[in-house]
Amino acid sequence: MADQPQSYSHHTRWDPAFHFFLIPVFALGVIMSLIHFFAHMMHNDFRGNFHAFLLVLLAFALITLMFKVRLYSLKVQDRVIRLEERLRLGQLLSEPLRSRIPELTEEQLIGLRFASDAELPKLAERALNQKLSRDDIKKAIQNWRPDNWRV
Repeated sequence: MADQPQSYSHHTRWDPAFHFFLIPVFALGVIMSLIHFFAHMMHNDFRGNFHAFLLVLLAFALITLMFKVRLYSLKVQDRVIRLEERLRLGQLLSEPLRSRIPELTEEQLIGLRFASDAELPKLAERALNQKLSRDDIKKAIQNWRPDNWRV
């Protein structure tokens, strides 16, 4: 990904350890625990059924934990982006547009982070006036400013 310049069609980031290892392993754990549980359901062994149920519960708890940890870190990144973009807009926008920065939504600020400094003022004004979505903002960017830090 770092070898290729970012653009609207090439800005999604994949974390191989998360997307290609953790998700499949934890999903397989859920599937295997369900198979184990239903295999034990055929026997009238309460103790075996209880342990199989606990394995299913543990598998779902672990996959939930994995996704919650991932979502929490993404939310922190979004908050940092929001702060960075508000500071950047405060430096690049002139009045009266600067006073409208608080009107920008988090989604708009996250989309604007990819705009170059030169096109940011006009794009921010469009985003405010036309209520552009994050995706619409990204599609409107002419000079892409890469964000290589986000995972």
